[in-house]
Amino acid sequence: MKENDANKLTEVFVGTPWQAELVKGLLESNGIQAALKDGIMGTLAPYISPEVAVFVSEENYESAVTLINENEDKKTD
Repeated sequence: MKENDANKLTEVFVGTPWQAELVKGLLESNGIQAALKDGIMGTLAPYISPEVAVFVSEENYESAVTLINENEDKKTD
């Protein structure tokens, strides 16, 4: 993997502002830095921007997706 890949962000989740915050917290509590996009407008005017995306570095993409999917599986059991 190239050194620059650590600086590139990749989307791993899209949802409501509170769902995105929960996913971000899940990732960060497992050592994966995450960032939100469109959170402020979604909070101020949800009818304009109802979805918030969660991004991680490309090097953490697979780990993040696995963690999110495992968490989703636990909720559906």
